[in-house]
Amino acid sequence: MSTAPSTTAEEATQPDTPASSPRRWAPLRPLILRLHFYAGVLVAPFLLVAAATGFLYAGAFQAEKIVYSHELTVPVGDEKLPISEQVAAARKAHPEGTVSAVRPSPEDDATTRVMLSGVKGVDADHTLAVFVDPYTAEVRGALEQYGSTGALPLRTWIDEFHRDLHLGENGRLYSELAASWLWVIAGGGLVLWFSRRRALRRVRGTTGRRRTLGLHGTVGVWAAVGFVFLSATGLTWSAYAGANIDELRTSLGQATPSVSASAGGDHGGHGGAAGTGGSGEHGVGLDKVLAAARAEGLGDPVEIVPPADASSAYVVRQVQRSWPTKQDSVAIDPSTGEVADVLRFDDYPVLAKLTRWGIDLHTGVLFGLVNQIALMLLALSLIVLIVWGYRMWWQRGRGSAFGRPVPRGAWQQVPPQILVPLVAVVAVVGYFVPLLGISLAAFIVVDGVLGEMAHRRGKRTPAEVNQSRG
Repeated sequence: MSTAPSTTAEEATQPDTPASSPRRWAPLRPLILRLHFYAGVLVAPFLLVAAATGFLYAGAFQAEKIVYSHELTVPVGDEKLPISEQVAAARKAHPEGTVSAVRPSPEDDATTRVMLSGVKGVDADHTLAVFVDPYTAEVRGALEQYGSTGALPLRTWIDEFHRDLHLGENGRLYSELAASWLWVIAGGGLVLWFSRRRALRRVRGTTGRRRTLGLHGTVGVWAAVGFVFLSATGLTWSAYAGANIDELRTSLGQATPSVSASAGGDHGGHGGAAGTGGSGEHGVGLDKVLAAARAEGLGDPVEIVPPADASSAYVVRQVQRSWPTKQDSVAIDPSTGEVADVLRFDDYPVLAKLTRWGIDLHTGVLFGLVNQIALMLLALSLIVLIVWGYRMWWQRGRGSAFGRPVPRGAWQQVPPQILVPLVAVVAVVGYFVPLLGISLAAFIVVDGVLGEMAHRRGKRTPAEVNQSRG
């Protein structure tokens, strides 16, 4: 939530906690203040980049519709052509590569997408999407596409910038570090805000640092739930914490299932491999496969994935992630056109459903434009909080040293019966969220070394001396 200290050190040590807070928890406040201060100061640059790029990504959905309107939309005609004819037109214009998937026109004014993999000059993780008029089979263009949401070049560039700064796997560490700390900073800010006397929370009639603090805290409190949500959902597909989450879900039997791509019909298989034929036509063909999927109740939008090899089936799956979610899928035997396996979204485990909804809400697709506006407001709130946080840091040191830090020794005031369980919880969380644990450990080591150096040089402040004695 917040990204810099929310009180001065003097305020932290004053007994101004509300009566509703147990006195035994009061010593935690200086410790939380110090953590909140340093985490905010050091992690804020990463959060600032994540917030700015997240803001751009949320707006990219609408920008994409404008920039690529020629490829995405067509005049409404009388009757749509068979999907096989549309794919044939795409292959005639673009014979390179292999048909990896087909997304029939989901709306009257929308084009059909034919995705080609293995195209020279296209990233291996991307496909070339060929856009076909479903009424005339006119090819209206071809664009590189990424991901299950069908991101086109503009949104793909912003997405990759938000995720890894275009630095590949190593760049993902920045976003995971930001997500790992965001919920900690938000939670710490909430504790600090509500542990202050009500009179100190006022904004109206205040000036200087008090006013900045009031604005910082008020906006942070309103946005805190959103920040915690973004942090939690962001970690679900991060490199290290995400792997731990997936392992935990699997051990609990809550992994996301997938329809079998073999003729047997066991949900243990994985559908979704690239087709072996240049046109995507196998056995009974795309038209009968689509008709069989429609008969099973799979309405638009859907994606048809050709068989991976001679022993595999077609996979047809719904790809609507907006509310209500449509994620049913079927496997269809290419030799007979019969349904070999069916997987309904209603049959997903609870955690699999929550993960799906959480990711879609995080990326702005679950509730469409409303979702995207809410994400943009959250991103703006985080940017403003960071600016106010650094401003408070500046105002704290005015008249002496720039940005005076919170004194050390706060942990020594915490009773052992609270400190020991707290350390245990932090260790467990740090294990499952490695970048949080590693960076926190690094901060403690560096802070301890600096404290020892200051002690030896006799440069500790009076506040630090008093706290160390306490």
